Parts: sequence; C-alpha cells; structure tokens
Amino acid sequence: MAKIENKDIIEALKEKTILEVKELVDMMKEEFGVDPSAVAVAAAPAAGAAEAEDNGGSGVKTVVLKDAGAQKLQVIKVIRDATGLGLKEAKDIADAGGNVKEGIPAAEADELKAKLEEAGATVELA
Repeated sequence: MAKIENKDIIEALKEKTILEVKELVDMMKEEFGVDPSAVAVAAAPAAGAAEAEDNGGSGVKTVVLKDAGAQKLQVIKVIRDATGLGLKEAKDIADAGGNVKEGIPAAEADELKAKLEEAGATVELA
C-alpha cells in the first residue's frame, strides 16, 4: 500500500462537507482513542510557550477570564474570535473562567483584555 502524503489528505479534506469532516473526526476518536481537535488546541498554547522561552520570557502574558458578566454571549464571541475555539469550548471558558490565551505578547494580551472588558467580562493578565 502506497503511503499517503499529508498534502494529499488536506486536498481530500477540502472536498468534504463540514458534516463529513465531523464524521471523520468522530471515526478518528473511535479508532485511535484520541480527539484530534484536542491535540490541535493543546498544540497552540505549547507553541506560544515555546516562543515565549525563545524571547527570554519577557513581555508575554496570559489572559485570564475571571467572570463573563451579564453579556456572556458577547464574551463567548470574543473568546472564539481570539482563540479559534469552537462554541462549546468558548462557552466552557466563559462559564468556568480560566485562561483564555497563554504566552502571548503583552500588546496582544492588552488588546484582548480590552475587547473582553468591552463585552462585559472581568479579566486579569498574568
């Protein structure tokens, strides 16, 4: 059996509908016991942390949501825009609080904090 290249897989995925891709992800979960979307989400903060170490750790921040406030839907939209997370994951952060984005440049952290506060959230930078 010929080895399939990653670029060929990407090209095949481009031809699928969102529903077909979701079914594929579900099949991967069942077959391998791993949620591929969790791996992608976990890789993003790890990449940011590695970048922070490369910069000597200076000027990097973590945006921490303390409370979503009364307009939770607006906060969820900001979280989704900033992180690329799905609706459920963004809602979970809005409900429970916690790190929205880790290891990002201070300027980006300040901008995200301002957007979240404008949406009605209580936010800290760590």
